[in-house]
Amino acid sequence: MAMSLCEMAVDVLTTADGREKTAKSRAYAALWFAARKAGETLEIGRAEPPLRPSRPEKPELLDPRKVPKRKPGSPQGRIALLHAVAHIELNAVDLHWDIIPRFAHIPMPLGFYDDWVKSADEESKHFNLMCDCLEELGSFYGALPAHAGMWRAAEDTAEDLHGRLAVVPMVLEARGLDVTPGMIEIFRKGNVPRAVEALEVIYSEEVGHVAYGSKWFHFLCGRHEQDPKDVFHALVRTYFHGPLKPPFNEEKRAEAGLPPDFYWPLTEVT
Repeated sequence: MAMSLCEMAVDVLTTADGREKTAKSRAYAALWFAARKAGETLEIGRAEPPLRPSRPEKPELLDPRKVPKRKPGSPQGRIALLHAVAHIELNAVDLHWDIIPRFAHIPMPLGFYDDWVKSADEESKHFNLMCDCLEELGSFYGALPAHAGMWRAAEDTAEDLHGRLAVVPMVLEARGLDVTPGMIEIFRKGNVPRAVEALEVIYSEEVGHVAYGSKWFHFLCGRHEQDPKDVFHALVRTYFHGPLKPPFNEEKRAEAGLPPDFYWPLTEVT
């Protein structure tokens, strides 16, 4: 019997090795979209996601304050930056698969599943691009310690789809739009063309992930006749720890459906 989409998601979430996890993720995404193209839809189903996804033994996960700071302009600093991005992308793979079984009890249109399967597939590609860049520079994912707090937003919003959409795509992934142009410049100056190319792919595709978050957030607000801006501010203040920090990439945020009056008020400490 064919696996349901929720069972596929849980299989990805419970696979520890990064390359293996992302290979499964991409294979399941291909199955989903092949069925959709053929005019069929795989069963969404139900499956119990783990509270935390499986992780490889390395990297060692540290409190964010204990992750060593390195100068990004140095060769070691560039490796550390790529390693940090690889870690973010691997967490993003799990975040996008987790939203499917975690909230399968909430009736959503098929387009909701299309968007998060596509996002998970792209994040899987991004993780592998970062791993390839690390290996080209003589390193690998797991060689350095990483941020232990990456899954915190998922745990905090495990029972609130509205909160998940507000915090993960519309805050955390939107932050990626702010910082990635500066990272691209670091690798351009360091003459690391493969990393520049990989980060440009990530930058262009992350806009879509933020846009999916905004789209489905607004959809839920419409369903419950709520004001999206007020709800967004309340949810981010509830689930996100601390104020949002400028500078913001206003152009890319607008392209993703995030107007300035959504995020600027959240820069103030309340």
